[in-house]
Amino acid sequence: MTALYKELQPADSFKIRLPYPFSNYDRQLLTILYQPMIGAEAVAFYLTLWAEGEAAKEEATHYTLMNLLGLPIAKIFEARIQLEAIGLLKTFRKDAENRSFVYELCPPLDPKTFFADPLLSMFLFSKIGEAAYRRARDRFVVQAEDMAGYEEVSRTFTDIYQPVHAKAGYPSEEPELHERKRTEFDADAEFDFDLLRQGLSEQLVPKRVLTASIKDTISKLAFLYGWGPLEMQKVILLAIDDDYKLTAESVKRAASEYYKLTVATTAPKLVQVHKTEPKVTEPPKTKQEELLLYLESASPVEVLRDIANGKEPLPADVQLANQLVMQHGMEPPVVNVLLQYVLLRTDMKLTKAYVEKIASHWLRKKVTTAKEAMELARIEHAEYMKWKSEGSPASSAKSSASSNRKPVREEKLPEWFYQKDEVPAAKPQSANDNLEIEKQKLLAKLAMKKGKGE
Repeated sequence: MTALYKELQPADSFKIRLPYPFSNYDRQLLTILYQPMIGAEAVAFYLTLWAEGEAAKEEATHYTLMNLLGLPIAKIFEARIQLEAIGLLKTFRKDAENRSFVYELCPPLDPKTFFADPLLSMFLFSKIGEAAYRRARDRFVVQAEDMAGYEEVSRTFTDIYQPVHAKAGYPSEEPELHERKRTEFDADAEFDFDLLRQGLSEQLVPKRVLTASIKDTISKLAFLYGWGPLEMQKVILLAIDDDYKLTAESVKRAASEYYKLTVATTAPKLVQVHKTEPKVTEPPKTKQEELLLYLESASPVEVLRDIANGKEPLPADVQLANQLVMQHGMEPPVVNVLLQYVLLRTDMKLTKAYVEKIASHWLRKKVTTAKEAMELARIEHAEYMKWKSEGSPASSAKSSASSNRKPVREEKLPEWFYQKDEVPAAKPQSANDNLEIEKQKLLAKLAMKKGKGE
């Protein structure tokens, strides 16, 4: 498992930038052409940014997106980098006291450009197959009218308008405007064109035919098929015609034919890989590490839902969790530990006053990680027990009646409470059965969550 999501945290703020309005046609392109390649979660993330960008301009935290999408921060990061790679999103980051991002949405490519691109068209083909690919392509084909016998009689601009020299001054300088149409995306595929030219004769392949657009096609095809300059030399010789002309379509066709002759008759597939600098961490070795990773990456609403066996939490519980994060600035992993600790100690009752009292203590202690919260809960457990019984006559009477008896640990506690530095402490002498049942419940919920691919 990678730690790539550490590049993004729920408390990080973001703004959304829409350089120009998008249309329903963009939505169709996104759904039909892009969704099979990047998946429903990435498309949902894009549509959410689109809707939020049209409605609001102020900053928000990624915790807001976690609630809107019902996804942990790791999934949101995964959706973001897929949109970046496919050319639908540009991300800008500012590292200051509080890290912030600007998300600039880019429109989908027009169908002609999309299907002309060798990487995108092959990516879509490998995902949906030939029949669905043809249907998707034909959906956006505009049938040309039969213009036989017609003659264009449209007037030109100068036919209708003439300049008049008047003393009206000059318009002010125009601010920089963004162009609506995009013709390419960044593939970042390196290719040695100098070596390519060395093996091609000027008589057979004039230098002028290797235009910028042809070079871009060559670079993408070399990346797609895994070829170097020597293989691409043969492809170009197959693609150039008798008039020494080279087109992107002829290069694509020649590359496909050469691949079928030399490698395989089935097209190559594109699979997602991570190509980033962050270190790859070891997978969790213990159940304690698995639980810690879950608490660090899940949203508080998700934790409430998991504890309730998948049922939606009550609005009051969600509001309390949101207040701790949004209004009081607690980190979501810390809130996750707090919710789990309180619910298991109070027989699944989320008492607001009790939660806020512990939260206030953790805020003053500047607790920022799930591990720190677990450690503090262990250290201050006796004090938190006292807070629980304070102000409760029933609890005080019960405590007085049992003062002459041997003390017994009655409350349920989360699994991590009895584990410190990955070395399990001695099990309590009493109420052991209840504790073991509670442990198994927590581990079962975590296993179910991992099984769903969360």
